[in-house]
Amino acid sequence: MKTLGLIGGMSWESTAHYYARINQLVAQRLGDLHSAQMLLYSIDFDALQRMQHADDWQGAARLLVDAARHLERGGADGLLICANTMHKVAPEIQQAVGMPVIHIVDATADTVRRRGLGRVALLGTRFIMEQDFYRRRLEDRYGLKVMVPDQEERAMVHHMIFDELCKGLVRPESKQHFLQIIARLRAAGAQGAILGCTEFSLFQLEDTPEMPLFDTTELHARRAVDWALEKPATD
Repeated sequence: MKTLGLIGGMSWESTAHYYARINQLVAQRLGDLHSAQMLLYSIDFDALQRMQHADDWQGAARLLVDAARHLERGGADGLLICANTMHKVAPEIQQAVGMPVIHIVDATADTVRRRGLGRVALLGTRFIMEQDFYRRRLEDRYGLKVMVPDQEERAMVHHMIFDELCKGLVRPESKQHFLQIIARLRAAGAQGAILGCTEFSLFQLEDTPEMPLFDTTELHARRAVDWALEKPATD
């Protein structure tokens, strides 16, 4: 089993879910008392979110590169950035370390394509929905058509993430508003919805045949376990 290095704390609410889910998946696959080999570097999210909102992505990249180097020195074989938004600086992180970055977009898009879908809604922080780094990877690498909520809805979703979910607050009215946004996007032509924020797992949404929901935290965790348990090639 390879050792996974997790950059977490973005927020710690979703990082706790990552830790539990990866261990659960390893136990399911290997049985007995098996658990995952992991190292976790949890950053102070307040400092990072201030950089995000100040558009200081160079500072954010330096912060995460430092975390990645600590994990590599600690013995990690592969890296998970436990947040969708911070995959914006995944190229800088990959350039700084010798271990592979297991990318959340790839884990998600592969599943979308296997389901035979071509047009998806993308929900997440406003950085995810309004900047092109996430959408471009979905479109250019996987040929997906991407839809996002309108401006008012984007502001609402961003508020839900930073002012509620990142603080562990799951409000029924916010969950209902979130589902209404997804329903509107479905009516506009989306065949499925990518839940592009790791905190969305806290909503515990149900997938439906009419509107598949792609939980990026779950898909990222599964991809990481696949990689960690993969047997090395033999001659």
